Amino acid sequence: MPSNYDVLVFYDEQMLAHSPDVNSAFLAGRLDSRIRETLSGLKAQWKYPEHPGRLKAIKDLLDKEPIKGVGFAQGKSATREQLNRVHTSRYLDTIYSMDGKNAWLDLDTTAVSPGSVRAAEVAAGTSIAAVEAVVKGDCKSSFALVRPPGHHAESSRARGFCLLNNVAVAATHARAELGQERVLIIDWDVHHGNGTHDIFFADPDVMFFDIHRQAPFYPGSGYLEEIGAGLGEGTTVNVPLPGGCGDMAYLKVFHEILTPAVESFKPDMILVSAGFDPHWFDLAMNVSYKGFAEMTRIVQELADNHCDGKLSFILEGGYNLESLSRGVHTVLKVLSGQEVPKPTTPGIQEVEAALAFHKNTFKNNG
Repeated sequence: MPSNYDVLVFYDEQMLAHSPDVNSAFLAGRLDSRIRETLSGLKAQWKYPEHPGRLKAIKDLLDKEPIKGVGFAQGKSATREQLNRVHTSRYLDTIYSMDGKNAWLDLDTTAVSPGSVRAAEVAAGTSIAAVEAVVKGDCKSSFALVRPPGHHAESSRARGFCLLNNVAVAATHARAELGQERVLIIDWDVHHGNGTHDIFFADPDVMFFDIHRQAPFYPGSGYLEEIGAGLGEGTTVNVPLPGGCGDMAYLKVFHEILTPAVESFKPDMILVSAGFDPHWFDLAMNVSYKGFAEMTRIVQELADNHCDGKLSFILEGGYNLESLSRGVHTVLKVLSGQEVPKPTTPGIQEVEAALAFHKNTFKNNG
């Protein structure tokens, strides 16, 4: 394991084998008829949004624009025992039975191809490897470039392009094998992480903090009043926001809700379910690269203050290849110690310049 880097990026080409072909005959009839009719009229084909090009775009940018202090490490496959801490045996039997096949696992959103089961095992195992590297001191922080993503996957159900819940598998491994008794998971993907939410809803030792676009936006969950149950009451924190929110709303949440939550919970380690679909290129929210940078800086500071800097990022969504790759690149720059300009509200500088220009215009009118 390399040890001369501040940040290790974990990546494995086996995850590229997950590549559902939604236009092949085996999927006929499962795509909503209205969508099919619209696409037919446009002479266009619907393509599976979660495709191998996502990881390729990230890796290509990191190769083209390397970041000092950032190195790469190989992923690995998760074991059945590691997966069983999160997923039911019956569900895992179903997943393994899909190996080498083409099939739908969830209506209109989650499909598998012949290489998908292996890719999902490696995605979960690579998330574990990223966490292990941080706890063992091989790096200050880590980033698992994984797919298929995981935060929609429930204990016994695939949803939202997700087969296995990567961040949940990594968190339970950190607790079971690495001595991290209290784990904080921050999910900033634009979609609510319903799977992670459900898995840890009654767990007092895992805090799940999720900022997302409010229902009915997919998956239609993550209400403000859902704060956990039983001994876990208070360790689930949902912050649903209306569509179009940007940097200032997100940073207010991080400063005024996340920060006191972390101070109260006192985690031993922080994991981030990092989706980059809040960027405006994905048309749901208006977070900028500077916004992602500042969120990263805040989380890094929280990790430094409360858990000896132990911080690991695990990739979730983000479907515009430019904002996805540039977003990951921006986060890694911050993790490696580079200064990134702080965000400003769009137009404020221009308004201030106009104000200065016109400050004497109307003085003598009246």
